[in-house]
Amino acid sequence: MEPMDMLATGIVIGAVIALLIVAVLTPRFARRMRTEGALQSRAIVRGQIYEQLVPYLPGFRFNPKDAQFLGRPVDFVVFDGLDEGELRRIVFVEVKTGGAKLTTRERLVRNAIREGNVEWAEIRADASLQLSPPRTTTRT
Repeated sequence: MEPMDMLATGIVIGAVIALLIVAVLTPRFARRMRTEGALQSRAIVRGQIYEQLVPYLPGFRFNPKDAQFLGRPVDFVVFDGLDEGELRRIVFVEVKTGGAKLTTRERLVRNAIREGNVEWAEIRADASLQLSPPRTTTRT
């Protein structure tokens, strides 16, 4: 057998072996990925349900009537004392389950709040739905 024939035979055998390996491993990999995806999806849904129930669970230290669910970029804004007519403070609340960590966006919000980069903006629309320039009040 000539060297070129041996090379061609080796390439064909290698390709057949590679195809067999792919044919055997692909279904296992696909099954595993579907299973992991389903588990991750369930965990996300459970977390979202839990987030909305948190104000009604024992240990939530605010009046549930004062909590407004946002979902993103933070879970709640709590207007502490507003239901009683005495607003004491405004608290941003993020709910995490298990070992979940803050996302980059959640950390950015947390840091802006901690640094006092919070302000009030009031936007008014006239009858023609034209917006007036916002009036803002910043914290100093």
